[in-house]
Amino acid sequence: MEDSPLAKIKAIGFDLFNTLIVARPNTLGEALERLMDSLMGKGIHFKREDFKKLYTQAVISFIQEARKTGKETHNRFWIAKALYELGYPLSPHGPEVASAIEAYFSAFFEYCRLIPGTQEALGILAGSYPLGLLTNFTDAEVGKRLVKHFDLEGFFSAVVISGEIGYRKPHPRTFQVLMEDMGFEASDLVYVGDDPSPDIEGARKAGIRPVWFTYAQDHGVRNIPMAFPTDLTEPNSPVIRVSTWEEFLSLFPGKA
Repeated sequence: MEDSPLAKIKAIGFDLFNTLIVARPNTLGEALERLMDSLMGKGIHFKREDFKKLYTQAVISFIQEARKTGKETHNRFWIAKALYELGYPLSPHGPEVASAIEAYFSAFFEYCRLIPGTQEALGILAGSYPLGLLTNFTDAEVGKRLVKHFDLEGFFSAVVISGEIGYRKPHPRTFQVLMEDMGFEASDLVYVGDDPSPDIEGARKAGIRPVWFTYAQDHGVRNIPMAFPTDLTEPNSPVIRVSTWEEFLSLFPGKA
């Protein structure tokens, strides 16, 4: 297998959502219900449909700006903007919003699951290659807790989360931080992700060879963040595409 397309790769980077873990279809709905329950438990009263409408508008507004600038946003600002429109001018950094965020993300720990074979594949690869994680996730601390929750942290020499560095894929800074933290050049790396725009084209523009992992797409799993839709349905140019970890492992000499 010396002619394997990834035979000369020295290290591997991975996306998180829809690459290593997936969420049930009702995850975001349950998360939003918990968020509203938390706010109402703090004495903040509103009609749920009114909050949902304003919250959705806030999310879309902030995310559109984030996609233009490449700078990460955070849920606290989405919540605070919706509450302001409802007549509650609370600080995005206040305790009410912090509690709501914690309640919101609690659903992720219950409603997400590992893609079959993920830990086994990472274990096989980690024996020969340094592994890194680069994910778009607004809350860095929750992102780290999710990685730990699914027993993934021990596989990675570097964990880069957009909410911590302030930029989100496909901004080149995200991939640069991954390379710096892992100690490899772009030509040494392959990056595995599901989303054609931030993952595949983002890696490609950074000089990193991408692999398109389509397990989620092939199984009808929707993109997890409500207002983070990709602007591409397929990569702009030919790319290695795999749907299972068995297919991915077959790209590496002696790993299948």
